[in-house]
Amino acid sequence: MYKLNNKFASVALGLLVWQSASAVTLEEATSIQRELVTLDSHLDTPANLVVPGFDILERHSYGHDFSQVDVPRMQEGALDGGFWAIYSPQGPLTKEGYEQSRDTALLRALAIRTMVTAHPDVFTFATEASEASEIKKSAKHIVYMSMENAYPLGTDISLLDTFYKFGLRMVGPVHFKNNQFGDSSTDPDGTKWDGLSPLGEKLVVEANRLGIVLDGSHAHDETVKGMIRLSKTPIILSHTGSKAIYDHPRNVDDALLKTLAASGGVIQMNAYSEYLAALPADPERKEAFKGLMALVKNGSEREIILQKRREIEHEHPGVKASFDVYMQHFLHVLNVVGPEHVGIGADWDGGGGVDGMMDVVNLPMITQRLLDEGYSKKDLANIWAGNALRVLQQAQDYAVSLKAKQ
Repeated sequence: MYKLNNKFASVALGLLVWQSASAVTLEEATSIQRELVTLDSHLDTPANLVVPGFDILERHSYGHDFSQVDVPRMQEGALDGGFWAIYSPQGPLTKEGYEQSRDTALLRALAIRTMVTAHPDVFTFATEASEASEIKKSAKHIVYMSMENAYPLGTDISLLDTFYKFGLRMVGPVHFKNNQFGDSSTDPDGTKWDGLSPLGEKLVVEANRLGIVLDGSHAHDETVKGMIRLSKTPIILSHTGSKAIYDHPRNVDDALLKTLAASGGVIQMNAYSEYLAALPADPERKEAFKGLMALVKNGSEREIILQKRREIEHEHPGVKASFDVYMQHFLHVLNVVGPEHVGIGADWDGGGGVDGMMDVVNLPMITQRLLDEGYSKKDLANIWAGNALRVLQQAQDYAVSLKAKQ
């Protein structure tokens, strides 16, 4: 019996050595990733573009100013670009609230366009799915424009056409709370519309007409189901996780994942720690952040606010989910719907980040892990950009087909 066990131990040790020898190094993974078009479907970085003193061309650090995306770090992390999000906070569902948010959203769209026009040797603005690969070949970064929360449109659906002309190619109807378009997954008051509102249904039709991809992230499950049912083209979940791994309202269950995939849709994996795992409560940190927000509301200088934030992180460091937990979400979803329906939308500069992957520098870790799990270069090409671009192409093809019928 001893000899038999010893034999098995030798086989196991040999297998372990083989696995170690065959594992892809991070350097190799980065090299492979550089060959692919790589996009993140939800970059909240435009919020930093309007911050005085922030230069997208300079290297920043999360530890200093808590930003996660800039050109030097994109280059190091082999990220070509993505969908740069227009976001403005949701206010009351009133004419005044809509107008204020509309103006903020237009200025944010302008900031994205200005970033590109000010640095034509670094960025290229994209509106067609086919443009991504050509932009990569030119060694420039890819800038698509998206809108997180359609609240700024108010009740005037025609405004979507205005943003389309600015270059908008993806729109999500809701954010943290219910609005005029439908129900959010996280509104503390529960649902209002049992999914999409009548105006939300019109938004779906108009997005289809224009060739804009519909984004179901942040939306209630019933809202997502309504979007899938009504949309003539596949939808995307631009930054979402798996409810099977962590039961949070922002995540989706396997049944909805399968419905999404059956319709041709794609889920892009979120790295927002609070949505990935149950994290310990920290009342002192929460209280300290109240003081930080008071400084923000009072219009304190940016360096004062940053210094206060650094003090909080030193005295009450935030607990993040692990990279392994993030990959549990990722690998589970891949197992459920396959690599043709999964992508990456980590929520950079919008709260995303896990231990070991707190900015875009560390993105090749994902590629390394997927290669180690046996996914092919073709799979990686789909995951990193192909799936999202396919959905965009389908949206655009449908819009063209409508014009042909006129």
